[in-house]
Amino acid sequence: MSNIIPLPAATGIAPASRQVAFTRLELDRIMSLYGRMVAAGLWRDYALELGAKQASFSAFRRAAENPEVRLVKDPSLRHRQGEWVLHGEGGAVLKRGHDLAGVLAVVERRLLKAVEG
Repeated sequence: MSNIIPLPAATGIAPASRQVAFTRLELDRIMSLYGRMVAAGLWRDYALELGAKQASFSAFRRAAENPEVRLVKDPSLRHRQGEWVLHGEGGAVLKRGHDLAGVLAVVERRLLKAVEG
């Protein structure tokens, strides 16, 4: 009666340890910027996508459009170009880097221009 029988792993579901996600500090920084952009009237909606290889945050001007910016965290690029990539509305890479603050600086500059102008 002391036999332990392991249950088979679920097929098609990646283990939680293999899922890429934003840390609490990263998400706090991203959502802080999102809140300021919403207050300035530039963004209205966002989407989070957490996958096995990368996590992304997309910000939209309107819910029915393509994202204005898409921030991607890809840990496989950590030792090369940096794990953070910021894509523009057309999909072009606006900034790559190892530091989240440096990558988000591109969007924060746009916020400063919108508030001043």
